[in-house]
Amino acid sequence: MSEDSVRPPDGADVRRRIPRTDRLLRDPRLAAAVDRLGVGVVKAAVHEAQRRAREKTVPPEQVLQTALALLPGTASGLRPVLNATGVLLHTNLGRAPLSDAARQAVQEAAGPTDVELDLVTGVRARRGRSALAALRERVPAAGAVHVVNNGAAALVLAATALAAGKEIVVSRGEMVEIGDGFRLPDLLVTTGARLREVGTTNRTTAADYATVIGPDTGFVLKVHPSNFRITGFTQSAEVADLAALGVPVVVDIGSGLLAPHPALPQEPDAETQLRAGAALVTASGDKLLGGPQCGLLLGDRDLVRALARHPLARALRVDKLTLAALEATLTGPPTPTALALTADPARLRARADRLADSLAADGIDVRAVESAATVGGGGAPGVTLPSAALSLPEPYAAALRTGRGPVVGRLEAGRCLLDLRAVPEQDDERLADAVRSARPAGEGRA
Repeated sequence: MSEDSVRPPDGADVRRRIPRTDRLLRDPRLAAAVDRLGVGVVKAAVHEAQRRAREKTVPPEQVLQTALALLPGTASGLRPVLNATGVLLHTNLGRAPLSDAARQAVQEAAGPTDVELDLVTGVRARRGRSALAALRERVPAAGAVHVVNNGAAALVLAATALAAGKEIVVSRGEMVEIGDGFRLPDLLVTTGARLREVGTTNRTTAADYATVIGPDTGFVLKVHPSNFRITGFTQSAEVADLAALGVPVVVDIGSGLLAPHPALPQEPDAETQLRAGAALVTASGDKLLGGPQCGLLLGDRDLVRALARHPLARALRVDKLTLAALEATLTGPPTPTALALTADPARLRARADRLADSLAADGIDVRAVESAATVGGGGAPGVTLPSAALSLPEPYAAALRTGRGPVVGRLEAGRCLLDLRAVPEQDDERLADAVRSARPAGEGRA
């Protein structure tokens, strides 16, 4: 019996025509959704659809269809969005999107895996050995590598193991805030180390470090100011000069660039810093590397192995899903971040023109414009990348963010810009459909 086969006479209370929850849950489509999402999630969608019917914003006959439309794509509260902000590594959007290869690797690793088992001998093996081997191969100058759960954790492990009860010598110009109120000095002192500041905000020389190094020095720390730039009358010490001072040099490059990149000539990379004499490089895996959130430690073999065996390393270790995604990022095809960095501006403009023409044909107030994208995510400060965008009236920004398939753009000069550099070309139609769905009532309609 269908949900509306028996109805009360016309004019009766509309609430009597609203299908009951148990009847709705017997529908095969909602029953399948229970298996996929869980009964709580499905019931919540049903109850919301029923509420709308009681408030007469949805006809009782459309409660089932409304509930189906309200179901999320997954059981998680996280919603996938299109990043049209022009910031390639947007922290609020989870920074680097994973490649298809990394996503597939995560799915395969979701079940039982040989993450710590040698299938040939049947005995315990080194955790994540294939991922570590892939990382080691990408950075030949590293004698050994280790992975922890984020970039800050990598630095904390180094400070705890090498400088607890000792001094970390660092330039005043590199005492940075890494985001959301977290400051590097506060992070480091929690390890039991003492900070010894040298130089000034804008100028620090190798001689400044040399004057304070002594028996209490754990290591010299050099931090890349990855989210700001100081210009003008400035000077900083080179890694090679610091390495000659006789104590370990730890370089926090931040962004996760493993080797030089032609589009980012001023961005430090792990291979170059190690060849210059750094004993250890720490970095993030979810920024310019384009992988999952993790922290990388690369450097002297004995030093890295000692860090990996430190008791704190157990608390900071990564799970099998991260290891799988990291390895696939290192060995697989170019990541979305790599593709966005090298995107052809002419191709971006052609995409923008094509999308604008299609949307304008529907009566939407849109035009293709030149744009400037940035790296973001604490990488390549001050670097802009030529791009192209769709320019729409300002109200589109909120409508696109709150649509069924959210799109996040940026506001500029009273217009909503949808920058295409971080939007994969295969998502162009998805972007166009979102714009059509977001247009105000009456726009483009006779």
